[in-house]
Amino acid sequence: MIVDAVIPALDEEEALPGVLGELQRTCVRRTIVVDNGSRDRTREVARAHGAVVVDEPRRGYGAACLRGIAECRRGAPPPDVIVFLDADGADDPAELDDLLAPIAAGRAELVLGSRVLDPSRVEPGALTPPQRAGNLVATTLIRALYGARHTDLGPYRAITLAALERLGMRDLDWGWTAEMQVKALRRGVGVVEVPVSWRRRRGGRSKISGTIKGVIGAGYKILTTIARHALD
Repeated sequence: MIVDAVIPALDEEEALPGVLGELQRTCVRRTIVVDNGSRDRTREVARAHGAVVVDEPRRGYGAACLRGIAECRRGAPPPDVIVFLDADGADDPAELDDLLAPIAAGRAELVLGSRVLDPSRVEPGALTPPQRAGNLVATTLIRALYGARHTDLGPYRAITLAALERLGMRDLDWGWTAEMQVKALRRGVGVVEVPVSWRRRRGGRSKISGTIKGVIGAGYKILTTIARHALD
């Protein structure tokens, strides 16, 4: 399989060297870093460590992911699979083979990295109580509305480009991961979860889990996204 990675990034110059260095030891062909309006040296650092850097002036996690997908499509040839991971070093690129294995075996088109399936893999303090609570509420709602036992809405995931095209992703913000999961359920995309690690972020405070406003805003968007797509 040809695998490209997409990393949305906003002011992540401190963490990116480690993330990109780890990805260079995997099967990833190209790493696309989407600069979402950074005011630090994110762009220069990413380029210096071998990434393709593209800009997305519209602020928002989903907007950055959509820009990364567009860049992946330009590949010659386009990738078979796109991997999404964060720029802060919380995800472990060494576990990429675990995400790709169900796709390679034909058992799934979308593989979700779950931080909940194996708590021993979560670094102490990396997954905050508000994150755990929000995750539980969101996955309970998915089960109630769609009958699926997802355990996590984490960012670390792999999906075939063909499946991604069927989903028609639109969300520009923090509803992105929820939109992908519920659309996959509704449109017959095979989904598998695998346990992954979760490390403390490198660099400054998280832009979402590090503030009360961020947690509430992201949580509201995720829950409304899950409920809205049930009515489509």
